[in-house]
Amino acid sequence: MRIFLTGASGFIGSRILPALQASGHQVIGLARSDTAAQTLKALGVEVHRGTLDAPDSLLAGVEGADAVIHTAFDHDFSRFAANCEKDRQAILAMGRALQGSARPLVITSGTLMGDDGSGVPARESFFNSGHPSPRTASELAGQQLLEAGVDVRVVRLVRLPQVHDTVRQGLLTSYIERVVANGAVALRGEGSNRWSAAHVNDVARLYVSALLQGAAGERYHAVDEEGIALRDIATVIAQGLNLPLTHLDESQVDAWFGWFAPFTALDLRASSAWTRERLQWQPVGPGLLEDLRNMDYQKVTLSR
Repeated sequence: MRIFLTGASGFIGSRILPALQASGHQVIGLARSDTAAQTLKALGVEVHRGTLDAPDSLLAGVEGADAVIHTAFDHDFSRFAANCEKDRQAILAMGRALQGSARPLVITSGTLMGDDGSGVPARESFFNSGHPSPRTASELAGQQLLEAGVDVRVVRLVRLPQVHDTVRQGLLTSYIERVVANGAVALRGEGSNRWSAAHVNDVARLYVSALLQGAAGERYHAVDEEGIALRDIATVIAQGLNLPLTHLDESQVDAWFGWFAPFTALDLRASSAWTRERLQWQPVGPGLLEDLRNMDYQKVTLSR
């Protein structure tokens, strides 16, 4: 197949790319910059220039493809709501371009959308459409396409936890940057809330499985570890950076964390039991704490 891959040079997309090529697929890669275009071209990718800021710029890439995997996202979390709206517009534009065909579209969201508020880990079968997180926009766009009978018929959704290696760790990358800026590792209260996680290579394999084996409207959780306590995460980071660990009360949180403060209150546990059985997906990569222990923290401090 010819597969249009947005985010092809990004953290996850750059792992999906070789997996697709190894399976004999031709990849059309979205490139926003000259550097990304050159990198993709050197990897044997057919380059399509475009950007999420201009959804219509994506359409030619979609029209020349048999399937679409959408992983591109603006990861400036200080503008999270605006970036989620930008993602919604991109999904709708690509979905409409696929209308009238059975070509699959795989989109991306977060595991938080599967939290029903009962205290159990988020699950694939549930979608909290009224959740206050701006990330609901992506799933609502997918739902809108399905309900409109877009014969994308196949809108498949991969929900992400904290996706990690020894360089990046999802939201925790922003947390570590904040830690370095403040000179201490801080926890909101006791840090008992837990976040799910998976290694980036395992996540990439799940995207490919969702495309090749998935079905219309299904949601998949790219989760290896169901929930790791933030206090355990913070302890490893404090050791790696050789910084003190401190606990904040609610009156201190906003001043310390700034725009990141709302994220520190979230419990992001998630199950992938159904996904593993449905797609025969088995994570094999290292765990989050292992990657954090093996991280080169000197690079973090020198980058500031």
